[in-house]
Amino acid sequence: MARRSAVTPALAPSGDTALAVLAGVGPAVAAKLAARGLASLQDLWLHLPLRYEDRTALTRIQDLRNGVPAQVEARVVAVDRGMRFRPTLKVAVEDEGQGTLVLRFFHFRQQQVAQFAVGTRLRCFGTPKPGQLGLEIVHPSYEILGRNDDPALGDSLDPVYPTVEGMGPATLRRLIGQALDRLPEESTLELLPPGWLDGLALPSLRSALLTVHRPPPDANLAALAAGTHPAQRRLALEELLAHHLSLRRQRIALQAHHAPPLAGPGRLCKALLKQLPFALTGAQKRVFGEIRDDLAKPRPMLRLVQGDVGSGKTVVAALAAMLAVEQGKQVALAAPTELLAEQHLTNLRGWLEPLGVQVAWLAGKVTGKARSKVLEQVANGQAQVVVGTHALMQDAVVFHDLALAIVDEQHRFGVHQRLALRDKGAGGRSVPHQLVMTATPIPRTLAMSEYADLDVSAIDELPPGRTPVQTVALNNDRRPELIERIALACREGRQVYWVCTLIEENDELDATPAQATYESLQALLPGVRVGLVHGRLKASEKLATMVAFKAGQIDLLVATTVIEVGVDVPNASLMVIENAERLGLAQLHQLRGRVGRGSAVSRCVLLYQARLSAMARERLETMRQTNDGFVIAEKDLELRGPGELLGTRQTGLAGFRMADLARDADLLPEVHALAERLLGEKPAVADRVVDRWIGSAVKYAGA
Repeated sequence: MARRSAVTPALAPSGDTALAVLAGVGPAVAAKLAARGLASLQDLWLHLPLRYEDRTALTRIQDLRNGVPAQVEARVVAVDRGMRFRPTLKVAVEDEGQGTLVLRFFHFRQQQVAQFAVGTRLRCFGTPKPGQLGLEIVHPSYEILGRNDDPALGDSLDPVYPTVEGMGPATLRRLIGQALDRLPEESTLELLPPGWLDGLALPSLRSALLTVHRPPPDANLAALAAGTHPAQRRLALEELLAHHLSLRRQRIALQAHHAPPLAGPGRLCKALLKQLPFALTGAQKRVFGEIRDDLAKPRPMLRLVQGDVGSGKTVVAALAAMLAVEQGKQVALAAPTELLAEQHLTNLRGWLEPLGVQVAWLAGKVTGKARSKVLEQVANGQAQVVVGTHALMQDAVVFHDLALAIVDEQHRFGVHQRLALRDKGAGGRSVPHQLVMTATPIPRTLAMSEYADLDVSAIDELPPGRTPVQTVALNNDRRPELIERIALACREGRQVYWVCTLIEENDELDATPAQATYESLQALLPGVRVGLVHGRLKASEKLATMVAFKAGQIDLLVATTVIEVGVDVPNASLMVIENAERLGLAQLHQLRGRVGRGSAVSRCVLLYQARLSAMARERLETMRQTNDGFVIAEKDLELRGPGELLGTRQTGLAGFRMADLARDADLLPEVHALAERLLGEKPAVADRVVDRWIGSAVKYAGA
């Protein structure tokens, strides 16, 4: 990238200057950039590199290492175009050290083939991986060299940016370079007051941006590659601060609304507790106390209750619902699937109808006159607790007086759906209290940052009598031995889950599908009643099979991960998870939670294909070592990062440009302290920090 000195600060335009000031940005280029959310100079300053490529040196082919990016200079010695499965171009190159490397292209033009004449010199960059004939690089970047060409090597790392559709990386780098030449002086660019970051040993924002976009020759390459360079940490700090401030502003905006205080004597709560066949755990009592305190206030509760499968979140939600019903108000409980919603319905009707509380059911399969009747009961207040799926959010559903909205597995709902349910109770400036529940324990660092707009409670204690599930990992070649164990368990009257990761045969994945496994187990286990459930079945078929399994009419249930959140079958004491190496820790833990719900010793078998990756091996080992969902969640964050764990968040943010919640967790206490200080002392600066990093990204207050 060409280096130019920055323009005179007095002439430097502000960050919100349109990109039309840059050379080469006409209407067509501006439209491509705008489609990627890049409309101003500041947008380009904050379009940060994903990674770096080190083209400062050449590596001999014989010194290349598997998985380590490198740059080589070599001559073409052979070219082969293949058509076995799809068009493939293979170019063999050799350098002066007599090492041979294959360059492989799956997407290529005829002009490229002509470029690679035998004897042609080229310089290429990429990541070598083992191939059929030794190391190969798939789709390297390359430059054709003339007979006497000897271009200089780079003197710094080359940034690799998030792509802009329809624009090549060289063009994007050139435009970002122009934008960087227009960076204003530090005092203009810096938003945080002088001295507020003293003691953190971090550079100024201007210095950090220049270092990250244009690493100097003496930069710590290892730190940049790891994301731990002080310049990267300075940007991560401000980005985390903006994210946290955005959530805190949403919380403040929501709490400016009124909510009906639910502070009755608790007559229905006492009656419910008296008739339950079990006593609450200490954790359940503590969390209900926190909810009760929230509901007594005239501002809306926004609380997340997290806890492992079987920890008793539903009964805590039922107690909260009784505080609303006692005040003559209504409660809505939404679950993401009919299976889970119907389980809630069964539990709530069993607990609440003996108390004279009417529990209504509203899901997609409730149609015709039955639906009209339920809608009428919801509208006139006769239905005091309404359980359902996404159907609850539809425009036709009008509540008489909704005071509490409960959402289970809230990350499975879209932002607009959760807002739609909240708005069902909005009257004037009054909104219902909100209680969201998840059986996926949230790592502490995620809770501190991604849920800053929520109060978080944890039910971190299982009911007495629940025995920890014993977990073993088995190679798939021990399958016959496992099937014998299943036959024995079924003869002893126990029930078994067998979970597959695919429904039907797939040529690209070495995973056994549910349909084939179902047919195979039927043949291998005569006398064992085998059922099958997967996501492509009709909802009524899935439900009928699950109900039959719960009733003991099916001994062995072959299922896909559709049963990750499903019905409670205390008699099921053995679970087999096939191709367990393909699943993440959170999903494995959720599936394992389907067993161990009775008093019998339960086991989970993780059946895997040999040649495990290092990450898969670590996941299986973690599952063997612990049943603690919170420990597993922390490990999952460490292995996978936050992106896959969160799902859609209410801010509408697609993700972080620089920050990484696992890597930068140590910055969060400082972020929280800065946020509180800004909101208290300099709220206008807080707004500018949010606008800089989040800009016009859609923000859903209080979702």
